[in-house]
Amino acid sequence: MPPSPSDIRVTIESYLSRRAEERPALEGLLALLDSAEEPSSRATMPGHVTCSAVVIDRDRRVLHIGHRVTGLLLCPGGHVEAGDRALLAAAVREVCEEAGLRPGDLCLTPQFLGEPIDVDVHDIDANPAKGEPAHQHFDVRFAFYLAAEQPPALTLRDEEVAGAQWLPYADVRSPTLRAKLLAAEARGLDGRPEPVNASAIVHDGHGRYLLHLRDANKPWIWEPGRWSFLGGGREPQDRTLLDTVRRELREEADLTVAGLEPYAVEWVTGMDGTSVPVQVFAGRWNGDPAQLPLTEGVMVAWVHPEKFPYMTMLSSTRELLQRHAAEHPPATAPAGPPPGTVPHVVGVHLYLERDGQVMLGLRHPDSAFAGRTWHLLAGHCEAESATACLVREAYEEAGLVINPADVELVHTVHLVNRPGAQPRINLFFRARTWEGVPELREPDKCVAWQWWSAKDLPDPIVPYARTAIEGITAGRAYSELGWDQ
Repeated sequence: MPPSPSDIRVTIESYLSRRAEERPALEGLLALLDSAEEPSSRATMPGHVTCSAVVIDRDRRVLHIGHRVTGLLLCPGGHVEAGDRALLAAAVREVCEEAGLRPGDLCLTPQFLGEPIDVDVHDIDANPAKGEPAHQHFDVRFAFYLAAEQPPALTLRDEEVAGAQWLPYADVRSPTLRAKLLAAEARGLDGRPEPVNASAIVHDGHGRYLLHLRDANKPWIWEPGRWSFLGGGREPQDRTLLDTVRRELREEADLTVAGLEPYAVEWVTGMDGTSVPVQVFAGRWNGDPAQLPLTEGVMVAWVHPEKFPYMTMLSSTRELLQRHAAEHPPATAPAGPPPGTVPHVVGVHLYLERDGQVMLGLRHPDSAFAGRTWHLLAGHCEAESATACLVREAYEEAGLVINPADVELVHTVHLVNRPGAQPRINLFFRARTWEGVPELREPDKCVAWQWWSAKDLPDPIVPYARTAIEGITAGRAYSELGWDQ
């Protein structure tokens, strides 16, 4: 869908809040936005919204292309199409189509971010061949820098474009745009990209990293379903990017991290395919993620570096985490247990029941544990609470989203598999509600999810899982297996 009239109005009103003197010149556009017409449709007459891209290189030059129809030298641009989710997306698409650039060749400017640099009104002659009367274009213009040092080779759309030129600010053809560029030059509009987003590598100094799992069922957000750093985009009230990352940590998780210092710049891909430089800070925190009031995403959790290769995340994020872990080995080795203490492994299991049936997974034949055997969704607690482990494993293994507040402990099995083996405490949690349909997210571990009657379990099944299910059905809270009686 093209951008809605309300979205376009928000963009224009934000622009006019900084340039109130231009409101009289844009009365026609404002009247269009007040009408019932589709403002970005080329069929809307006597005027409609178009978009252009102001592409700036390191020498403070702006890309212009020659239009064959009009003979004019203009910034790349054109009409909004049905697939453009925003005006800025339309500008990106137009410059890529007309000049052969890729979205990743562009990045936003820190001076304007996603706000227009200029809104121009110009007359368009009648075109009898297309059945179009004389009308006006309300051209919304967005500024971009080139992400690379040198301008990439251009591949022009020959049927529409006759040549391209890079013009200095003072030679830009549009008078309104030229004035804006020259004024912005004094504020640092120099064509050199700099970070406009900020995020944080949060670690505890003992080898653990705090990572954020983003929502998978919200395709309109950046990188859905991936593990990432906490952070976000710079806003007008942020004086510095340090202000940005501190604000984002507070807003996303009510988290305050002391000693945040710049660590690296990560280049990622934005929602419109453009390149986004992100200033990554690093700082220490040591607390319980389960106690953080998360306002965005599925969860935050402590993760050890050995898990990074198996987690769904951007390669650039993984590389930064691995680099930081190599440069910052744990400050101290974990203290061993007191003499005479035997550490227990804590296993967490999901008891998911639907219409008297319980969800079981068939372990992969090559699994190191219980190959070709049915088992509950399960995992080992790391440096996290049991409920946080349950939520993490449910999402990682089956794509299920579970709220920790919606689970209850329904059984415990204290187990030793054989004499001398490390004891295990297996916790079984029932989820009262959940979101999603079970998926095979880790096919090297589980090859099928299936619902089975709790009174007619499959064979073979992991013995202690059978004990737990039978105990839950009978209303028992505790079982022991493998201990000498």
